[in-house]
Amino acid sequence: MRALHTRCARRSSLLVTALSLAVLPIGVSLVGTVQSHAQPVVFLDFSWDSVQVHNRIAGFILEHGYGMSVDYLFADTIPGMLALRRGDAQLTMEIWPDNIIDIWETALRRGELVDLGLNFPDAPQGWYVPTYMIEGDPERGIEPMAPDLRSVADLPRYWELFRDPEVPSKGRFYTAPPGWAANDINREKLEAYGLLDTFVAFEPGSDSALVASMVSAYEQGKPWVGYYWEPTWVMGLYDMTLLEEPPYSDECWETDKACAYKRAQVLVSANKRFIEQHPEIEAFLRNYETTLAQNNDFLAYMRREDATAEEAALYFLRTYEDVWRSWVPEDVAARVLDALAAR
Repeated sequence: MRALHTRCARRSSLLVTALSLAVLPIGVSLVGTVQSHAQPVVFLDFSWDSVQVHNRIAGFILEHGYGMSVDYLFADTIPGMLALRRGDAQLTMEIWPDNIIDIWETALRRGELVDLGLNFPDAPQGWYVPTYMIEGDPERGIEPMAPDLRSVADLPRYWELFRDPEVPSKGRFYTAPPGWAANDINREKLEAYGLLDTFVAFEPGSDSALVASMVSAYEQGKPWVGYYWEPTWVMGLYDMTLLEEPPYSDECWETDKACAYKRAQVLVSANKRFIEQHPEIEAFLRNYETTLAQNNDFLAYMRREDATAEEAALYFLRTYEDVWRSWVPEDVAARVLDALAAR
């Protein structure tokens, strides 16, 4: 994931587990033979929720709409990409190429993988505040606290709303946990924007601590400003506003980073040999496209209902029927609808 907060880097610290290799179906060759319809189409699962849900949305459609058996192989990013390149897995519904640019470009150049287009629009990351701070929330009895807060340049006017309990002369900005690239980047940005005179960069100890700070403030209707990204369950459950920054440019990023984060691309990808043998599947996958709001929605559903990736996939298929039906021919859609009705 995509993104400079190094989710991908943390995930890539793991290897493909012995268990995940042990449960490979017999029909999956470790030397990269292409699957036939009689053998499972293996989706490459990474460790974050959204890719696992997308894999199961596509898997349900392949199984019930196209009559193909499917399976799922868990791997972390680096070994997983190797499995996809050599054909031990055939598909994955999320590749974040900015995080693995050398591997990705090499695989494309060698004709090992195919870029099948965006899964959802470029994933944002940046500095957020609760929307009720700007617009209020009449249902909760919250009046607008900072009605003119639109961009990072407006923050100095409102620092007192975010007063740091440990440094009361400044506001508290929640940066990323220690060890994340975004932590250092946010500090550079705070300095470049001249905000260190009015804000303290507060480091939460973990992603869960960062989320907890946001959730606690939101549920109490209090001010909060800090770093986060999308799509995530917390952005699905809570109405947050991304503060404006000057547009990203390579020149800016190479100097003081006084501009927006570059939005990460999230692509669908497949083993090229598999795609060459299954043009009907290629057409489906090239049509596959979701929105950021839909991703936030099913991730929020997972959190709210304590749902599995399979359950979230069924939620998506039932909630967004008009979306996925546009990806496939009518006869395929009819078979998928029959399968959904039987669940």
